[in-house]
Parts: sequence; C-alpha cells; structure tokens
Amino acid sequence: MVTIPDEKELLAASCHIGHRKEKWNPRMAPYLYGIQRGIHVFDLTRTHECLKKVCDALSKLQAEGKTILFVSTKQQTIPMIEELGKSLHQPTVTKKWIPGLLTNWGNMKRRLKYYLDLQHSFQSGEVEKYTKKEQTQLRKKLMKLDAALSGVAQMTQLPDAIVVVDAVRDVVAVNEACKLKIPLYGICDSNADPSNFTLCIPANDDAVKSVTLILSTIGSALSESKKKEAKEAIER
Repeated sequence: MVTIPDEKELLAASCHIGHRKEKWNPRMAPYLYGIQRGIHVFDLTRTHECLKKVCDALSKLQAEGKTILFVSTKQQTIPMIEELGKSLHQPTVTKKWIPGLLTNWGNMKRRLKYYLDLQHSFQSGEVEKYTKKEQTQLRKKLMKLDAALSGVAQMTQLPDAIVVVDAVRDVVAVNEACKLKIPLYGICDSNADPSNFTLCIPANDDAVKSVTLILSTIGSALSESKKKEAKEAIER
C-alpha cells in the first residue's frame, strides 16, 4: 500500500500555501486553515485526507482498466504528466486544450483517425506516392497534429475520469468534463471552485515541489494498483 504524505511532508513541499486572500473562492473555505500575511493557508489535515481519497478512487479505476485522462498545460508540470501517462498507459493533454475534445467527441474521433492514418502513411512509406511538395505539406500537417494530439492518440472513447492539475488555468477542460458528467479529480488551489470536482485535493498548484509530491503519490498508487491487477490476472 502506498504511503500518503503526512502533514509534515506536505508542509515541506509548500502544499499549504494558497493565493492572496483577495483571489480566493469562498467555496474553498472548508479546506482552509486561515490567513497568514495576506495569503490563505490550507488545512493540511484535509489535504492529507483528500489526497488519500483521490488515490483510492483512481486506483480502483486503474485496476478496472478504465481510461483516466491527465491534464495540465502548465510548462513546469509537462514532463511529470507525460511520464505519468506513459508509465500508466493513460492519455494526457499537456499542450493547449483543444476545445471540443470531449464535448465534440464525434468530430474529434475523426480527427484522431486522420492523424493516425497520416502517421501510418509516413511510417509505411505510402506517402512517397505524393510529390515532394505535397509530402512537405503533409509533413507540416503531421507535425502540427502530433503536437496537439499525440497524448490522446490512443484514446478510442471518452475517458472514464479526468485528473486536472490546475482547475483555473484548464477551466475549459473542467467545464467540458462537468457538462458530460465525467468524474473529475485534481488539485484545487484557494482560487478554484471545488464544487466542480468529484473529489479534489486542496493544495498549492503553483509550487513545483507541491505538484511533484502530489502527482508522484498518485502515480505510485496507480502503478501499485496496475501491478496488483496484472498479478491477479495471471493467477486467474
């Protein structure tokens, strides 16, 4: 079983630091300890409890083979999210969110098919039937599609759950998930709206140490769940 960071570890990672009090969302009040020097401070007991609940919920989904989409377009978190998705074989969005990725899934599926077909044409050499000029145009198109869609290329259906690192920055992803009633998990800083989330982790979503600790804990929990499921599958 994965050990959830205690209050001291969360404190050391700056998970307790929120935004200036003027920027707060009143719905975050139950998760706050108070105000220090004009900045909201999280109740790390709640952060610990919520992180455990999120890990338990996501581990169950991972064990059931469900699709979990990880989203963060923050530059400093991109390597973490991409590594998490790769190790868990789950889709990720780390570039600009594509409007309609979820709510216009029918069109998005067709776009993904075109992207994969174009990718295959280059890998198989089929693209050589086109002129040099046409190949150059197609290569540029592939590079553009690769930057936007590579993280979700293998997603064949809407995700069963979404994990968002920054609820304010990636609010379009949050809104699309809410509209489709897709379970939503993630970090909520003091300026976020936790009512949009199935389960939230009240914590600092700006400090790299804070986000790294939270994501590594989630990753460890899901990896353990994945290994356990694989072992049980062999024994069955």
